[in-house]
Amino acid sequence: MQDSPLHTSLQETQPLVTFVVCYYDLPMQMLCQCVDSILALSLQREEREIIVVDDGSDISPTNALMQYGEDIIYVRQKHSGLSAARNMGINMARGRYLQFVDGDDRLMTEPYNHCLDILRSHEDADMVVFDFTSSTDVSTTYTDGPVLSGTDFMRHHNIHGSACLYLFRQKTLSELRFTPGIFHEDEEFTPQLLLRAEHVYPTDAHAYYYCQRPNSITSTTDEQKVQKRLDDLHAITHRLYLMADRLPLNDRLALRRRVAQLTMDYLYQIIMQTRSAQQLDTRIAMLRSEGLFPLPDEDYSQKYVWFRRMTSTALGRTLLLHSLPLLRKER
Repeated sequence: MQDSPLHTSLQETQPLVTFVVCYYDLPMQMLCQCVDSILALSLQREEREIIVVDDGSDISPTNALMQYGEDIIYVRQKHSGLSAARNMGINMARGRYLQFVDGDDRLMTEPYNHCLDILRSHEDADMVVFDFTSSTDVSTTYTDGPVLSGTDFMRHHNIHGSACLYLFRQKTLSELRFTPGIFHEDEEFTPQLLLRAEHVYPTDAHAYYYCQRPNSITSTTDEQKVQKRLDDLHAITHRLYLMADRLPLNDRLALRRRVAQLTMDYLYQIIMQTRSAQQLDTRIAMLRSEGLFPLPDEDYSQKYVWFRRMTSTALGRTLLLHSLPLLRKER
C-alpha cells in the first residue's frame, strides 16, 4: 500500500505544533486515546497538526480514525520501524514545533498546556523539556528552571533519552534524523538535538503519560533481540564518543557526560538482560579498547559515582551481577 494521506489540510497558516504519532499493531482504543489527548489541549484547530504514521500494521486503523475527519493526517508506510516512521513525520510536518507521541502513550492535558504556555510566553524558545509519568494522578503545580543552552543543560543535568519528552522547534533539527533499523534510536538522536538548541526551557511538569506494556520492544526477552539491543546501544555510545572529539570544548564536555551515562546504562543492561559474567567481561574488554572503560572519574550523580566504583573492580562487578537482578525482582 502506498503512502496516502487520509485527509489533507487546507490551512494556510502554519500550525504552532505538529504532533507525530507513530503506530504499529496497537489496540485501536490506545491510538484513539492518544489522539484524544492531543485534541484536548489548549490549541485551536489551526494551531495544531496531527500526523498519524502507521508503520505497516497488520490491520489498518483507518476505520477507527475516520471519526476525527480533518483533525488528523493519516499516512501508511511499509513496516520499516519507529525511526523511519518518525522520519516520515518530520518530513511531512508543517508546524513551527514538533512533538513525538508513541501511539500507546498520551499527553497529560494540564501539564502539557503548561508547556504550550511556555512556548507562547517565550518567542526565543527552541525547546521545552518536561517529565513523564505512569500515573494519571499528577500535580498541576510546576517549577520551571532557568533558560539554558542545550549544551549547558546537558552538561549539568541527567537528560531523558526519549525524544517524546522534548517539544522543540522544527528548524532546530536541520539535517538531523533518526537512524533506521536500530534499537535505542532516541539515545543517538536526543543529545544531538540538544546540542543544536540555543534556548531550552526546562519544567518539571509531568506532561507525557508513558504506558509500559509487557510485550513492548523495551521489555522483550527474546535472546536475539536482547543481543541486538545491547549491540545497538554499544554502537550508538561509541559513535557519540567519537563525535564528541570533533566538537568545541563545551559541546564536547556535554556529550562526554551523556556518553558516560550511556556506558553506565549499557553495563547495567548487560547485567540485567544476560546475567552472564562472561558476557560482561567480554563487552567490558571491548569498551576498554575503545576508551569507554573505566567510566570517567566524575561526580555526575550519586548513582553514577556508586556504579563507577562498583564496576571498576572484578569484585564489584561480581557483586552487581548477583545483587542487581535481586533488587529488580523485589520491586
